[in-house]
Amino acid sequence: MTELNYTMLCDFYELTMGNGYLMSGMDSKIAYFDLFFRRVPDNGGFAVACGLEQIIDYIEDLHFSEDDISFLRSKGVFSEEFLKYLADFRFTGDVWAVPEGTVIFPNEPIITVRAPAIQAQLIETYLLLCVNHQSLIATKANRIARAAQGRAVSEFGSRRAHGADAAILGARAAGIGGVKNTACTITDQLYGFPATGTMAHSWVQMFDSEYDAFAAYCKCYPDSTVLLIDTFNVLKSGIPNAVKAFDDVLKPLGKRPVGVRIDSGDITYLSKKARKMLDDAGYPDCKIIASNSLDEYIIRNMIFQGAAIDGFGVGERLITARSEPVFGGVYKLVAVEDESGNITPKIKISENVVKITNPHFKKVYRIYDRENHKAIADLLCVHDEKINVNEPLTLFDPNFTWKKKTVTDYEARELLVPIFAGGKLVYKKPAYADIVSYAAAETGTLWDEVTRFENPHNYYVDLSKKLWDIKNDLLNSGRQ
Repeated sequence: MTELNYTMLCDFYELTMGNGYLMSGMDSKIAYFDLFFRRVPDNGGFAVACGLEQIIDYIEDLHFSEDDISFLRSKGVFSEEFLKYLADFRFTGDVWAVPEGTVIFPNEPIITVRAPAIQAQLIETYLLLCVNHQSLIATKANRIARAAQGRAVSEFGSRRAHGADAAILGARAAGIGGVKNTACTITDQLYGFPATGTMAHSWVQMFDSEYDAFAAYCKCYPDSTVLLIDTFNVLKSGIPNAVKAFDDVLKPLGKRPVGVRIDSGDITYLSKKARKMLDDAGYPDCKIIASNSLDEYIIRNMIFQGAAIDGFGVGERLITARSEPVFGGVYKLVAVEDESGNITPKIKISENVVKITNPHFKKVYRIYDRENHKAIADLLCVHDEKINVNEPLTLFDPNFTWKKKTVTDYEARELLVPIFAGGKLVYKKPAYADIVSYAAAETGTLWDEVTRFENPHNYYVDLSKKLWDIKNDLLNSGRQ
C-alpha cells in the first residue's frame, strides 16, 4: 500500500480541467474547496471523521512518473505545456482538516483546501475516497460499539471487504469508531490495532472428534483458549466437549478458559442455555462470544432479549456498512483569490435545496456548554471572524432564522486545524491509539438525544450573521 503512487488515482476530468486552466492562464489562480457531506448514514445523529492520515501520505507523495506522463500523452488530449507542468508537479497549497475521530455533522467543512486551481482540483478524488470510505466505516463501527453497551466488539470483515485496501483501512477505521480489535493481521502490523483470532469450523472438522479438536487447541493455547462450539450442536456436543477439554487439559495446568464462540442458530437462546451449563460446570468466568451477520440492531435486540453474550464479532455488515454503504461526501469550490489576496466567495445554486453550498473561506467553531462540556451547536464563520466567549452568542437556524438561541456560559473550539502550509506538512500525525482515545472522548461530548438510533435530535450547524448575509446576497443575485 505504501509503495504505490496514487497520483493517477483521479477522475479524468480533473486532468482535462487542469489542462484547460493552464491553457486559459488560470493555472496559478488560487481556489478554495470544501470537503463536506450532506446526510448522516443510517439516519444517525452524527458521523465520525476518518481518513486524514492516508490523505497526508498521499499529498506528500504527489508526483507524476515518466510512465504516467507517457500514458497521458498517448491519450492525445493534453498539451505538451501541461505535460511538462505535470512532470514537475508538487503540491504547494494549504490544507485544514478536522482531526481523525472528530464527530462531524452535515454541511460543515471536514477539509478545506487552498491551492492553485490545478492542484486543488487534482486531489479531489483521493480526498473524497479516503474520507468517504473510512468515515463511513468509523461511523458504522461507532453505532455497533454503542449498541453493544460496553461489551467488546471485534471486527471480522476482511473476507467480505471490497478489496484489500477496504479490508485494511476499514479495520483501521473500525478501531477509531470504537471496535476493540480486528481479525485483520496486517492492520495490526501497520497501525497497532490489536489482531485476535482463534479457530474456524475447519479446525474442528480436521480432527477425529470435536473433543479431540478442543483438547488439542487447549494444549496449544492454554492461556488464551476460545473454542468455537457450533460446528455440530451447541448444547448437545459443543458445550459438553468444551467443558471436558477444560477439565482434562486446562484445569490440571491451573488455567482457565477465556471463552466460547457461537456462530449460528438462535444465538440468544443458545447463549442463555450455554451460560447455565458453563456456570454449572464451574466456569462462570468463561465468556460467550457471538458472531454471524450481526449489526447494531441485531446486537441491541439480543441484549434486550437477555442474551448471555459478553462480546460480539461483526463482519460483513460493518466492513461494508451494508445498511447504507455510501457516505456521500462532496468537494465543492467555495471561493477564489486574486493576485492581491482578495477572496471572492463562490456558491453552487440548485433547485435541489440540499445541494446549495455554503460559500467562502470559512472556519468552524464547536460551541460547548461550559458546565457539562456537552456540544451545543457548530457555527460556520467567515475565516476572519473570531468568537469572544466572554460575550453572549446568538445562534440561529440558517433555514428558519426566527429560531434563535443565545448562549452565555459557553466554550468555543475551532475544529479545522492546519495540516499543510505552502505544501509543507505542519501537522504532527497522532499515534493510532491516541486517535482511538480522542474519538471515544468526542462521542462523550454529545447529548444522549444526538446519539440515539431512532429519530436523533437534529444537531444544529449554524451560520454566523456575516456568513449568512454573504450567502443570502449570492442567492439573491444568482451569482455562481
